Amino acid sequence: MKELQHLNKYFYKYKTQIIIGVLITIVSKLFTVFVPKFIGSIIDVVNDQLQNPETSEVTYKAKLLKYILFLVGSAVLSGILTFWMRQTIINVSRYIEFDLKNEIYQQYQKLSLNFYKKNRTGDLMNRISEDVGKVRMYAGPAIMYSINTLTLFIVALVFMFKQAPLLTLYTIIPLPILSIIIYKISSEIHKRSTIVQQYLSKLSTFSQETFSGISVIKAYGIEPQTSANFNELSETSKEKQLNLVKIQALFFPMMILLIGLSNVLVIYIGGKQYMNGEISLGTISEFIMYVNLLTWPVATVGWVTSIVQEAEASQKRINEFLKTEPEIQNNTPTASNIKGDIEFKHVSFTYDDTNIQALKDVSFKVNSGETLAIIGKTGSGKSTILDLVGRLYDVNKGEILIDNTPIQDLNLYSLRDATGYVPQDAFLFSDSINNNIKFGKENATDEEVIEAAKLAQVHKNIVKFKKQYNTVLGERGITLSGGQKQRVSIARAIIKKPEIMLFDDCLSAVDTETEEKILTNLKTITKDKTTIIVSHRISSAKNADQIIVLDDGQIVQSGTHNQLITIDGYYKELYLKTTK
Repeated sequence: MKELQHLNKYFYKYKTQIIIGVLITIVSKLFTVFVPKFIGSIIDVVNDQLQNPETSEVTYKAKLLKYILFLVGSAVLSGILTFWMRQTIINVSRYIEFDLKNEIYQQYQKLSLNFYKKNRTGDLMNRISEDVGKVRMYAGPAIMYSINTLTLFIVALVFMFKQAPLLTLYTIIPLPILSIIIYKISSEIHKRSTIVQQYLSKLSTFSQETFSGISVIKAYGIEPQTSANFNELSETSKEKQLNLVKIQALFFPMMILLIGLSNVLVIYIGGKQYMNGEISLGTISEFIMYVNLLTWPVATVGWVTSIVQEAEASQKRINEFLKTEPEIQNNTPTASNIKGDIEFKHVSFTYDDTNIQALKDVSFKVNSGETLAIIGKTGSGKSTILDLVGRLYDVNKGEILIDNTPIQDLNLYSLRDATGYVPQDAFLFSDSINNNIKFGKENATDEEVIEAAKLAQVHKNIVKFKKQYNTVLGERGITLSGGQKQRVSIARAIIKKPEIMLFDDCLSAVDTETEEKILTNLKTITKDKTTIIVSHRISSAKNADQIIVLDDGQIVQSGTHNQLITIDGYYKELYLKTTK
C-alpha cells in the first residue's frame, strides 16, 4: 500500500469526521452483536419455561418482554448508527475524491507543453476519472467495511469466548485458511487490475481521437476499419476484465464454503456440548447467528482486498503524473512588470521528443512598441520562436531577454498575462462565442466583446447567427468556418490588451480583403505594443518595422520590406510571386 500513502494528507485533513465515523461504527457494531445475545436469552427463557412449567407466568412474561425490548432497541439503534456511519465515512471519501481530482487537474495545468506531446488525452482523462474512482472506493467503502469487520470480529469473538471457549475455537478454525487464500489471490488481483486500467486508458484514448477526428474518418470512408480496430481493442479489454473478474469470483464461493463449514462445526460440537449439559440451547442459537453475522464481514475481506489492490494500482498511475516535475518552473514568485522589449541572443533549440533542431544560433531584437514579422517555409522554426517568447519551452542554448532580464528570471504568470497569443490552429471551447472572446479578459463587458469582434472583422458574421454572441459552439469551435475561428481567436487576444502580441499565421484562412481590414485595425491596436507576426504572406509582413526570413532554423535575411524586395532571396521571390 506504498502508493496509497499519498492519501494520508487527506485523511489527516478530514481526521475529525473520520474519528467520529470510526466511533459510530464501533458503537453500531456493539449494538449489532447484542442482537444474537438477546435472541439467545429469549430462547433460553422459553426453553426454561417449557422445562419448568411451574415457574410464575408473570415472571416468565416479564423476562420475555425485557429481552424483546432490548432486542428491538438494539436493532433500531444499530440501524440509526449505521446510517450515520455511512454519512460520515462515505462523505469523507467524496471529499477526498473532490480534492484528489483538483490536485491532479492543478498538476495537469502546471505540466509543460512537452508533457502533453508525450501523453495521450484519453489516458490523462482516464487517470482523473476512472483511476480516481477506484481510489475513492478505498478511501470510503474499503475503510468503512474494514472497520466494520474488525470491530465485529473483536466484539463477537469476545462474546463467543465468554459464552463457550471450546466452541469458539472450533468456529474460527476456517479463518486462517481464509487468510492464506486472500494473501495468495490479492497479489494476482493487483497485477490484473493494473492491466485493466491500462486498457481502459487505451479505450478512452481511442474513443477521444475517433470523436475528434470523425470528419477525417468520414471523409476517407474508413468507418468499418475504425469500428474493427475499436472492436479488437474492446475485445482485448474485455478479456483482461474477465481475467480480473475470474480471480475475484473465487472469493465469495470460498467465503460461503468456509462459513458453511463453521455452521456445521457449531451445530455438531455445540450439539454435543448441549447434550452433555455444558451449554444452553440459546448459546447454540447465538453461535449460529454469530457465524452468519460474520458471513458478510468475512466475505467483504475479499472484496475489500480487491478494492485496495485496484486502488493501489490506480494510485500508482496517478502518482506517476503527480510526481512529474514541470519542465518550466516559475523561478520568481513576485510579480514582474513587463514592458515588451524582446531580444534573442544566439538562441538554439531542439525538440527532445523528435530530436529536431528547430532554431540554430538565432539573434534579433524587438523594441517595445515595434512589430517584427517572421517569414519562412514550413518547418523553418517560425512558430518555435513564438513558443519560446511565451516560455512554453526553455532554450537549449543562448538566451532570451525580456526588458533586458533573462526570461527565466521573470514571473512566469506575469509574462503570460502580458502576452496575447493567436495560434494558427485556433482553438475554441465548447461554449458561447461571448465567453470564448472573454477568455482573453474574464471581466470584459459586452461592449468590449463587440468592439473586439469588430476589430477582428467577425462581428458581422456573429450577428447573423440566431443567438448571435450567445451561440454555443461545438467541440473545438466546429460550428464556425476556419476563417471565423481565426478571427474569434484574434478578438480574444485583442480584448486582453497585452503588452506583447503574438500572431502565428492566424490569417491563413481569411480572404485578402478581410486580411487587409484586420491588419489595418491591428496596426492601430498594436502601435504601443510589441508585436510578432508569423506569416507566409507578404501582405501580413510588409508593414512591420523589421522582417526576418528563416530557413532551416537560421536567419538568412533581415530588414524592412523595402530593403528585402531589392535583395535576391526568398523574400523577393515570394514578393514577385504575389505581384504577378
